[in-house]
Amino acid sequence: MKELELKYGCNPNQKPSRIFMEDGELPITVLNGKPGYINFLDAFNGWQLVRELKAATNLPAATSFKHVSPAGAAVGLPLTDVERKIYWVDDVDYELSPLASAYARARGADRMSSFGDFISLSDVCDVSTAKLIKREVSDGVIAPGYEPEALEILKAKKKGNYNVIQIDPSYKPAPIERKQVFGVTFEQGRNEVVIDEKFLGDIVTDNKELPESAKTDLIIALITLKYTQSNSVCYAKGGQAIGIGAGQQSRIHCTRLAGSKADNWFLRQAPQVLNLKFKKGIGRPDRDNTIDLYISDDYMDVLADGKWENIFEEKPPVFTREERRAWLDKNTDVALGSDAFFPFGDNIERAFKSGVKYVAQPGGSVRDDNVIEACNNHNMVMCFSGMRLFHH
Repeated sequence: MKELELKYGCNPNQKPSRIFMEDGELPITVLNGKPGYINFLDAFNGWQLVRELKAATNLPAATSFKHVSPAGAAVGLPLTDVERKIYWVDDVDYELSPLASAYARARGADRMSSFGDFISLSDVCDVSTAKLIKREVSDGVIAPGYEPEALEILKAKKKGNYNVIQIDPSYKPAPIERKQVFGVTFEQGRNEVVIDEKFLGDIVTDNKELPESAKTDLIIALITLKYTQSNSVCYAKGGQAIGIGAGQQSRIHCTRLAGSKADNWFLRQAPQVLNLKFKKGIGRPDRDNTIDLYISDDYMDVLADGKWENIFEEKPPVFTREERRAWLDKNTDVALGSDAFFPFGDNIERAFKSGVKYVAQPGGSVRDDNVIEACNNHNMVMCFSGMRLFHH
């Protein structure tokens, strides 16, 4: 098949719409549903991300995409009991495969942003992963294959309209890529750079102790950034992205946005949150929205008289700003990647508040000395990769 007609483009008024190959066949087969323009943008970017994560770590990988940037990305490490609870998978009555664990992590890092996501999987989708996907509000999934039972589970989702795409894992695109803007064709060489430990060899700080776990997290952050709309910053820990700031015009706003998401990820693990007693029938999205308010300065909206009774079995305690700060101070050894250099040390100061210990960035700013000094003041380890990773 050389082309596939789509319902419309980015918006319903943008017609006609299609994807097509100038040479050869499309590398995908639609097994169910009717994916749209944005679905395919998410699918193809997400597939590249998980393919590279798998190659770099030798672990199954998953990502949760929204509007052509990842909301989360992860590799298939086992989940702790706390992680199972904050990702809403503590109630499943089946064993989570490594691929399912990767998706639980990718989806769970920023559940509000992942609502209605498009999923990319590095490996053949198994039954365990399909069962997890079935539980969530999602637009579709792309993978190199599907176990027969897993495919039937997915095809039944969204009243039979769930988008399921199979991609040929051996497909290699042309080395030159093109796109049009305002009738003008842009052309460039594909970004085929392979991100591995070589990117982490130039340590410029006084502290040069970079453990293997931190190397893995920094590689995950950098690969994630390679497919995140720039400017972008990614916080990572324990084999997954925990906060992604995408598409901001200034670097500090990326760092703040991603840092606030990383903070929310860790605050969900606080005893005050883990002990919240929701009433039966309160769905996961509503629980996510409520928790997001509870761990913010808007917590009084949740605890207001006459409101909490509709959500909780009992009135939860106030989670004060001081208590939240004390809990966040326990988050340590976080990795941080940036798709371009940090122009000021303020990015490091903000990152430190979210537990960052390890940093990877291209370097090359006229203020590199200021940024290095900020890292040294906090005993951080920072690598200069020498490689910008802008993605547009």
